[in-house]
Order: sequence, then structure tokens, then C-alpha cells
Amino acid sequence: MSDVNESFLELSGITKRFGDFVAVDDINLKIAEGEFFTLVGPSGSGKTTMIRMLVGMDQPSDGEMRLKGQVMNNLPANKRPTCMVFQSLALFPHKSVGENIEFSIKIAGQDKAARRTRVNQLMEQLRLPLSYYEKSVMQCSGGERQRVALARALAFDPDILFFDEPLSALDFRLRKALEKELKDIHRETGKTFVYITHSLEEAMVMSDRIAIMRQGRIVQVGTPHEIYNYPKNKFVAQFMGEVNTLAVKKSGKNKVKVVGGDDEFTVLDDLADFTTGFLIIRPEILKIGKAAAKMKNRIKGVAYNDYALGSRVQYQIIIDQFEEHWLVERLQDEPYEGRRGDMVEIGWQPADSILVSE
Repeated sequence: MSDVNESFLELSGITKRFGDFVAVDDINLKIAEGEFFTLVGPSGSGKTTMIRMLVGMDQPSDGEMRLKGQVMNNLPANKRPTCMVFQSLALFPHKSVGENIEFSIKIAGQDKAARRTRVNQLMEQLRLPLSYYEKSVMQCSGGERQRVALARALAFDPDILFFDEPLSALDFRLRKALEKELKDIHRETGKTFVYITHSLEEAMVMSDRIAIMRQGRIVQVGTPHEIYNYPKNKFVAQFMGEVNTLAVKKSGKNKVKVVGGDDEFTVLDDLADFTTGFLIIRPEILKIGKAAAKMKNRIKGVAYNDYALGSRVQYQIIIDQFEEHWLVERLQDEPYEGRRGDMVEIGWQPADSILVSE
């Protein structure tokens, strides 16, 4: 992957308005050549509008989009070195697997022999049997159709492939398999992938970098590790998964107090410029029962319920002075030794909490 500063794809001040409604608001972004970059956010965050502008289906109201230094704002979709894999896949139901894959290069004028050679290469790369060339695409499974759609996009040899939630309609097992396949294909082809999804899990598994969108703006950009471990605000922290969140205010050096309460906790953060914010504690770092006794920060509550999550167990703890129930996760082989209804202590070390703004 190229250094992101080389500006393979660069967006400067990109804004999209529909009447008085601002769907995308002043986006500035650089994507490197060969990067797997994912836009993720809740419904209505602007990610689909963003990708429609990038592929040429819509034009920005303001700002500039550049690919390899060339302004793309007014370049028609069919003139751009890009290709889109839609959520619906948009395959031709009356055509065979091979005919679907070769469609773009047939339009480009390649002869039959060259087309067949290219299709065979792509079918092997996408793990589609060569015998499927004549098979009706409607006789293929959901996973096979996904591979056909991706092969068709790669046949055009685009500089960038855009993906509009292509896995969202698949069952869990197939989706997990295709997440890994897409990441493998990205590595094998060296192409630039720009992917949009509402699934945080997809973004974490596949991406080199992730951009979190909210209300038309990019809230944070970073690697999966950076986004998960160093969220910039409460929205990002909560969007990244289940967390325990406390509204807190500064109460002393390395000390914060729960807003509206007396509980005080130690943090490692520099509180020089901190007044109020939120303390984020992820369920998986909390200790419960005897293990909590060694923790710097501790609090007591009632064990309300427990939930089996495969290799983990999640415990729900009621703490009277807090509005929301707390969640604690442990591995199956290190369970909490108590029972529902017991008073239990939970705790964490100062280094394991995250202090964020609104």
C-alpha cells in the first residue's frame, strides 16, 4: 500500500446538498493507492451519498474530487477508471456466469479469445470452477453470485473498486467467509478498495483504515486498532461496540467523579484541559468477583443476568446509582463464581479506561 500522503484519491471540501438538506458536509480525505478503506456509520450518516459521488452517479454541490491528480467532479461514470459492486449485485439474470464477467471488456471491444482468457483468470482467482462459464448466474448460490459480481468488476481493471454493502443480505456464516475472501482478494490484486457498510465488524475485519461518519461528517479516521482503542468521542466509542459509559467531571489530579454522584475513579489521562466528559470502560477489561479486589477502581452492584456468547460469558450488573446496567465479559474458562442476585464487586485499572468528549 502506498503512503496515504501520496494522495491517490483526494477529497477537498466535498459537500452535497439536496435542497436545504446537507447530506455530506465538508469532507476532506486522502486515500492511498492499494488501500482497503471503509466508510462506516449508521443509516443516514451520508456514506451512500459519498460513494455515489465518487463513482459519478451524483455530483458534489461544493468541493473537489481528484484521482491521481485529475479532477473527477464532472467526469461521467463511464469515463472514470472506477467500478462499483452494488448491494443488489446487479448481475444480468439472463446471462451465464462467463457472460456476466466479460460484459465490460466485451463493450470495450476485446476479441472473444482475449475475453475468455481474462474470464478464466478471474474465475480461478475468485475460486469459481471454470465449468461455471456456461452456467446460468441464477443457478449460482449467494456466495457464488458475490464472486461473479466481483470478477465482473475486476475484469474492467479499474483503479478503484467501490463496494456498497455487498454482504449485508447474506447469512452470518457466508458473510464471515466472504469477509476473509475479500481481504485476500484485495491483497492478491493490489487494487484500491473503498467499502461502505453499517457493520462495524466487517470494517474491523477487512480494513486498513476506517472512517466513522455521522450526520454527513467524518468523525474519526484511523486504523481498526486506533479507532477501537482511541475513540475521539462518545459516539465513536459506543458505535464501536457495547461499552459502559459514565458522565464524569474532573475532581482532582488524575481523578474524575460521576456527574450527579459521589463515586470517584482514577484515570491516567492528562486532565489539564478536561472539565467534563465521559469515561468509557469496555466489558472485556472489567474484572468481577475476587479478581476485582486487586483493581484500583472498584464498585459494587447486583448480578442480574448472564448471557452465553460462544467463547465468552457476558454478565449484566445493576448498580443503583447508575442509570444503565453495566456489562462485564469473561472467557468461558474464567467465569464469575457467584449467582444471580448476589452482591458483586467489579473493577478495572486506570490504564484500561478511556476518557472522551461528547
